[in-house]
Amino acid sequence: MGHGHGHDHGPVTATGRHRGILTAALGISIVIFLVEIAGAVLTGSLALLADAGHVLADAGGVALALGATLLAARPAAGRRTFGWARAEILAAAVNGLVLAGMGVYVFIEGVRRLIEPADVAPGGMAVFGVIGLIGNLIGVALLYRARADSLNMRGAFLEVATDTVTSVGVLVAAAIIAFTGFTRADAIVSILIGLIIAPRAVTLLREAAHVLLEAAPADVDLDAIRTHITELDHVHTVHDLHVHTVTSGLPVLTAHVVVDDSCFHDGHAPQLLDALQECLTGHFDVEHSTFQLEPAAHAGHEHATHT
Repeated sequence: MGHGHGHDHGPVTATGRHRGILTAALGISIVIFLVEIAGAVLTGSLALLADAGHVLADAGGVALALGATLLAARPAAGRRTFGWARAEILAAAVNGLVLAGMGVYVFIEGVRRLIEPADVAPGGMAVFGVIGLIGNLIGVALLYRARADSLNMRGAFLEVATDTVTSVGVLVAAAIIAFTGFTRADAIVSILIGLIIAPRAVTLLREAAHVLLEAAPADVDLDAIRTHITELDHVHTVHDLHVHTVTSGLPVLTAHVVVDDSCFHDGHAPQLLDALQECLTGHFDVEHSTFQLEPAAHAGHEHATHT
């Protein structure tokens, strides 16, 4: 049996590399929340109050992602052989649930306001909406490049992005109310925002579930891996090939590889193991691998479910 390279399970994860960005985004969200609460009190705007609640929920999601990076950076110990790396995916799943919940809330609240519109001061509403929009745009700029590095960073980006959309919606509603007196505008905008949030939440939850169910990463072609392995000299077949993701940026592969019996007698097995690991890291970007080299005669001892 052999291991691949890069087995330090206490490294900084994909999300952990952006801890400073997450901290800054969290700080901005808290400031926006406080500003919009003050704006809601001063203007009587339910739209600002709802937006403040939305920001608070998203700030909680970012805080959860930040906390998960601290846990994920803890080294492996005891029974947690991969440390706390999977905590990032759990946080991403919770973030998706928060987004879904906020989408439902915004939609229901929008319908309620459509039936019972509230009187607001559109001028003050617009001022506080602009402040919220500027803060959210700064947050989006901070998280934009990092969003592709992990599910948590993507979740944090989507949350701040939906806050930005909400802020734009507040401004649109304020403008319509100011120029036409149509107070149901904020309800209509709220319903549209709810419809925007829902599919993004579903996507994030689906991707988190994909990792938690240990399905093969979408960018990994199992047939291609099998072909590359069997094309190596002395390799007959490969079975029990499994690939899953512990957390974003940490794919893991295990496989049983049937090789020439002579490899176990002429000292060639270590060289073959190196070739297998180089094949994976060179073609498929899988650094963590575990191979079990087997002689052909060992097939008779395998369980029938091994494929």
